[in-house]
Amino acid sequence: MSFEEAMQLAGRDDRFKATVYAMNTLLIHKGVYTAEEFQQLFSEWVGKEVKKNVHGEQPSNASFCEA
Repeated sequence: MSFEEAMQLAGRDDRFKATVYAMNTLLIHKGVYTAEEFQQLFSEWVGKEVKKNVHGEQPSNASFCEA
């Protein structure tokens, strides 16, 4: 499948997911970080979001990265 075909077939959310997948795959394969480091940071971010929701804050569906 060509990139153009994929862009036409995928909806907005799937294009975003595909972008994140491609970027993370490249970064792992190029040795920028390991899969384990990615998993740790991913889990850390989700944990922060869960704690926010437990304390009555609104879910953060739009934010991708939190410092």
